Amino acid sequence: MTTPRFLADEDLRLEIVLATKRLEPSLVFTTVAEEGLSGRSDAEVLASAKRQGLIVVSHDVNTLKALAEERVRAGSGVSGVLLVPQTRLTRPIAESLIVIWGASDAEEWQDAVVYLPL
Repeated sequence: MTTPRFLADEDLRLEIVLATKRLEPSLVFTTVAEEGLSGRSDAEVLASAKRQGLIVVSHDVNTLKALAEERVRAGSGVSGVLLVPQTRLTRPIAESLIVIWGASDAEEWQDAVVYLPL
């Protein structure tokens, strides 16, 4: 059993990453820039996240959702995708991520595509 770790894709508001880390400093929440994935396709980001066991957090509720679901159908899978509509406030998203981090195992999110906040 492992603790969930998160990867913010390029379109996720940085304030969500910063707020989450501020509320729970021991939580791992990296960005595509920090992982050297800037400018990479969504498919490459999902594949890299899967290899590293990172749950992707994104505002891309259309394209990324469809791509993640296709990876699951094809058997490639995802480590988890958490979708956040652009209009959602930062704090409820950060709090949802902290609940996921503290109350679940990373394995529970395998092949899941879920909207936040919970």
